[in-house]
Amino acid sequence: MQTLYIVATPIGNLADMSLRAITVLSNTDLILAEDTRVTRTLLEHYNVKKELLSYHQHSGRGMIEKVIRLLKEGKDIALVSDAGTPGINDPGNFLIQEIIKELPETKVVAIPGANAAVSALSISGFPTDKFTFLGFPPHKKGRQTFFKNIEAIAHTVVLYESKHRITKALQQLAPLARPLVVCRELTKQFESTYRGMAEEILMELTGNHLLGEFVVVVGPKPRKSKPESDEE
Repeated sequence: MQTLYIVATPIGNLADMSLRAITVLSNTDLILAEDTRVTRTLLEHYNVKKELLSYHQHSGRGMIEKVIRLLKEGKDIALVSDAGTPGINDPGNFLIQEIIKELPETKVVAIPGANAAVSALSISGFPTDKFTFLGFPPHKKGRQTFFKNIEAIAHTVVLYESKHRITKALQQLAPLARPLVVCRELTKQFESTYRGMAEEILMELTGNHLLGEFVVVVGPKPRKSKPESDEE
């Protein structure tokens, strides 16, 4: 039976690559990569020599049909993104959906590993028994609504933001008056974590601190204290 492996790769620190992931990539017939140049660098680091095909958000129906055809031929295929877990905030989920629809007998196997959202949640200190992941906010249209909707979510929220819009995102989160944890460059050499209210973090994020990718964790709504009853 043909197998599609969903392989998580490091989000910054190459040492986070699991032994299982290396084994799967070494033994699979083909690797689908978001950016073949990025993946080739990773494979060279672990001395893995394997054919690469490009699959990303702009890949058309033709590429999906090619992957399905290869699976029909009995090929085992691994899917990787540039960093983190495929299918989480990237087009991998659509490919998986189409493969399951066309080839329901295909075995889809998760090879777990790094994920920026989960990594940030794990160090946030906020309750994580329930959380909402929102991915990247819209750049323009719908952005204001995106941040307004967070106000209605009582539990922990996690989202991604780029260096170009992190300042604007914090400004838009400020009216919520909820504590934040902002993680920059997770697992990399200059990893930084900022804790506090939006205004406090904005004062720290200047100059070089605005470089890199960001994960923002929004703490849950503070519970309203019950008014004390008057005792006779």
